[in-house]
Amino acid sequence: MSSTTTAQPDDATEALIRLLDVADTLPGAAELRAHTYDLLRLDEGRHVVDVGCGAGRAVAELATRGSRPIGVDPDSRMLAAARRRWPEHDFREGVAAELPLDDGSVAGYRADKVFHELADPAAALAEARRVLEPGGWIVLIGQDWDTFVIDSDDPELTRTIVHARAGTVPSPRAARGYRTLLLDAGFEDVTVEVRTAILTDRLMLPVLAGLAAAASAAGSVERDQAETWLAEQTRRAESDRMFLALPLFIAAGVSPKR
Repeated sequence: MSSTTTAQPDDATEALIRLLDVADTLPGAAELRAHTYDLLRLDEGRHVVDVGCGAGRAVAELATRGSRPIGVDPDSRMLAAARRRWPEHDFREGVAAELPLDDGSVAGYRADKVFHELADPAAALAEARRVLEPGGWIVLIGQDWDTFVIDSDDPELTRTIVHARAGTVPSPRAARGYRTLLLDAGFEDVTVEVRTAILTDRLMLPVLAGLAAAASAAGSVERDQAETWLAEQTRRAESDRMFLALPLFIAAGVSPKR
């Protein structure tokens, strides 16, 4: 049963939701989500948890495939937005290392762009093993924060900004470690693939602005360097010359049958 909350999305949450909505509608995004659903190998009527569900789009899409999805997120304001958008679905507040689910209660586990936010990805996978039934599938998808590929007139500064931003993320290289993490957690039949998103739309400028702001706040670049770099990226966007390539790693594995 869904928990209740009186929290309402604030301006920052609404801004993030708008950015996520843009990303969700980029060319190829829907097909990539559908691929992760296919990898779950769900039979109709089976329970699946979407960890870090955000505003709930994947939960709604999984439901159209006949599964019984549960969205879990630690942010009560995100959950308020999800419940407003998709009131017929099950959303629960919780963290990846302590899910509000019984042992062996789901046939599928999905986490999209979540594990880089976790200080202890291994603990989250131990929890995934707990809630998955024997033979249940797990699917992880996410970016490696050190492998943002950005065209720029100043590649050295760009490299510094990208790495500085990665340094502010709890587990920036979790995605490149998906295979090892899954194997170490005891999952079997582990596979990994990569799909690269090519982003040239000016609507992605907030992503680049976030990189520059984080690098400046961390003291890795001077404020005027960050502003100059972002001004160049803005000019590129306005002249249809922006280029951001973002490899997305997709890993899948099965919980061993006991």
